[in-house]
Parts: sequence; C-alpha cells; structure tokens
Amino acid sequence: MDMDATVSVEKGAASAPFYLAQGDECDVFEAAHGNGLPVLLKGPTGCGKTRFVAHMAARLGRKLYTVACHDDLAAADLIGRYLLKGGETVWVDGPLTRAVREGAICYLDEVVEARKDVTVVLHPLTDDRRTLPIDRTGEELIASPGFMLVASYNPGYQNILKTLKPSTRQRFLSLEFDFPPADLETEVVCEESGLDHDRTASLVRLAGKLRALKGQDLEEGVSTRLVVYAATLIAQGMPVGRAIEAAMIEPLTDDEDVKRGLLDLVTAVFG
Repeated sequence: MDMDATVSVEKGAASAPFYLAQGDECDVFEAAHGNGLPVLLKGPTGCGKTRFVAHMAARLGRKLYTVACHDDLAAADLIGRYLLKGGETVWVDGPLTRAVREGAICYLDEVVEARKDVTVVLHPLTDDRRTLPIDRTGEELIASPGFMLVASYNPGYQNILKTLKPSTRQRFLSLEFDFPPADLETEVVCEESGLDHDRTASLVRLAGKLRALKGQDLEEGVSTRLVVYAATLIAQGMPVGRAIEAAMIEPLTDDEDVKRGLLDLVTAVFG
C-alpha cells in the first residue's frame, strides 16, 4: 500500500486555518489535549470536522498527521512495517507511531472505514496507559507529551457492518458537528470564497432547502464544502446557474429526474 496516498502531514503553523466556532468545541478540544484525552468527532460529510482539527493543531502548535481511512487500511499501515531499502530490511514507522514518538496529533478521518484490527491497536492509546505496542519490533512506546488521538466518522453512513462498537466509542470524548446556522455558514463561505454577502446568503439558503431533502430524494445533503465551491466559481465570474449545477447539484445525484427537481428548486430560490 502507498501510504503517501492516505496520509498528509502538517506542521504546527503560526497562523491557524480559518475556522468559525459554533459553540465551545475549541475549548473542549484544548482541554482534551491538555489532559491527554482522545476525541471523537461525529457529523455529516463536509461540515468542517477536518478543518477544525487542522485549525486546532495549528492553534496548539502541534504537528498533525491526517490519515484518510478506507477499506484496505490495516493496523500495519498505521504502526509501520519492515521495508527493503538499499538492499537492507529496515523498519519504517507509520503515521500513528510517528505521532506517538513526536508528541503530535494523529487524526483518523472516517475511522469506521478502516479494517477491524485498527480499533484494537487504538485501545491502549485511549486509556490511562497511553501506550502503543509494536509486536514486530518488540517495543512498547509510551506516548510523548502532546500526543493526541482524534478520530471522526459520519453516523449517517453507518450500517451493521461499519460502526464503532460501544466499547470503542466510550474510550473517547465526543464532539458532535453539524452544518452551522445560516448566518454563520454565510460568514464562513464569504471568508473562504470571497463572494459578497448577499449572493452567498442565497447559496446558503439553497443549501438549507437541499439538506431538507436528505432521506427523500437525496442520500446526503449538500456540504458546506460544496457551497464554498459554488461561491468560489461565482466569485471568479461563472454564471450563477452553471456554478450551482456543477458544485451543488451534480455531486449530489446521478438520477436525471432528481436533478431536474433540484434545478427547479434552484429556480425557485434564484428566479
């Protein structure tokens, strides 16, 4: 497996990525970090979970390892493995091991997508032991000061085959995320896209109407990320209708009848 395709690394930055808090989530995260407690983020796709973690890592001055979890992600991909280099077999740490050694933040995005052996590896890191056993090398690492484990998932996509066991969930503090209220979302989209307030507010109003269709015509509502995409295209001069179609309609469905209904909704909002 090519780990570079699934792991991104960010160093603690002097300027944190833009994030507009909806409540006390920043305070809870800081308290968790200060006490070495793991955090689980729950919420729909594109509501700001990943941006929140990047913001907090920079705010706390911590290096961040982000792992995009998927069906083939195994414990060895997180811990590390022996690899051939220059004719020799050498041990190469995985992102979780590097975070434990360095006192960094390790963020497992959509952790329920990973294989079952991943959660077993996490258990010793999510209690008072804060250890990571590495069977292949015989090491048992104690997490360096500043290490923090963060995971996220979308409860709306859970099924009987892909869910977190209660025994795993109860090892984490939990923060629930949702799409922000319209006034806050408008502010976020304005900041991210550069589009003026009035046109952004109309896009956010449309997003709210599209989200109301979740569970009816749509499996998932439009994300704040997609609203930012639409606003960015409009700010760069693309006609409003085309930008909305490309960023807020086509990504939601392949059903032509549903798309026609959504475009009628766009017309009702924008005229």
